Amino acid sequence: MQFIHHDLGNLSGGEIVAVTLKGSAANVRLLDSSNFSNYKAGRRHRFYGGHAKKSPVRLQVPHAGHWHVAVDLGGYAGQVRSSAQILPGQLKPLREQPLASVPSLLNQDRIATPTNSIGVVYDVFISHASEDKDTVVRPLADTLKSSGLRVWYDEFELNIGDSLRQKIDRGLASSRFGVVVLSKAFFDKGWTNYELDGIVTRAVSGEQILLPIWHNVTKAEVIKYSPSLADKLARSTATHTVEEIGTEIAELILGETDPLGTP
Repeated sequence: MQFIHHDLGNLSGGEIVAVTLKGSAANVRLLDSSNFSNYKAGRRHRFYGGHAKKSPVRLQVPHAGHWHVAVDLGGYAGQVRSSAQILPGQLKPLREQPLASVPSLLNQDRIATPTNSIGVVYDVFISHASEDKDTVVRPLADTLKSSGLRVWYDEFELNIGDSLRQKIDRGLASSRFGVVVLSKAFFDKGWTNYELDGIVTRAVSGEQILLPIWHNVTKAEVIKYSPSLADKLARSTATHTVEEIGTEIAELILGETDPLGTP
């Protein structure tokens, strides 16, 4: 049987393997060296993973050793391409503290209701690099919007001929919650730094909440970019799906704004 092989080398227990698929649904197997040998030979083997219909597939390495990923179609017709990336296991603790448990995110006295010249108020402003639109930002924006939130996201708000700086300034000034998708692409952008400066300024003054989302970056990389951001409560796409993150943000904001005072 034909398969795609990714030799991951020696990994520590707790590290996360992210496998991205393009094409048909496929079987994704995380195997240690002995089980990979059995797999190649068509013998019985043990693995982590299974049949994947969505991508990326995230699998946590259970213990230290030499690990492999095998991707196959199980004998069915189709075509698939794949890539594998190692994400740091130390991002996992970000999952342990729910947003709703953090008083600073729920204290209404700290959140001023923003206004602007056209009277539009946004619940969420999303700052991001364009490279992350397909994998993170567009699904996040769609999840938030479908939850009933007003979202400032460039594909929703920018039209041909608009002044980018003016639109960003208006969105920042009129949003209550700032989401920053931190990635390697984000760190290299100029406009994202401009947006982040505006979000951080409002977060410090208590006018706007700031939630970083870590996407395929390590803590060391975030610290190098901004030590203060590395210390903030965050979410990571290594341990949460985009839909989970969007749902949690929506529940937090809707819980704050519900006129009946119910969650």
